[in-house]
Amino acid sequence: MPKAYWIAHVDVDDPERYPDYIATAAPAMKRHGAKFLARGGPFQPLEGQSRARNVVIEFPSMEEALACYRSPEYQAAKAIREAVSTADILIIEGLED
Repeated sequence: MPKAYWIAHVDVDDPERYPDYIATAAPAMKRHGAKFLARGGPFQPLEGQSRARNVVIEFPSMEEALACYRSPEYQAAKAIREAVSTADILIIEGLED
């Protein structure tokens, strides 16, 4: 079964409250096997529009990635995120090994 990845591009509008989103999302991420591969590090935009913060999160499967997003815990975190940032988020399935 291929892994799946959340790819998020985020502009944080309220950096003092954004940590509340991260803390609220953490239990859902842990429960669904999330592994952060990139989170807010330096990047080089090459084409198209970009946002200030970029995140790549690996999940064991597409099912786990979607279950995490749809979970009540993450939906509570999402409400915080939407109030303090602007984001583009997608989930993509990885390639079979």
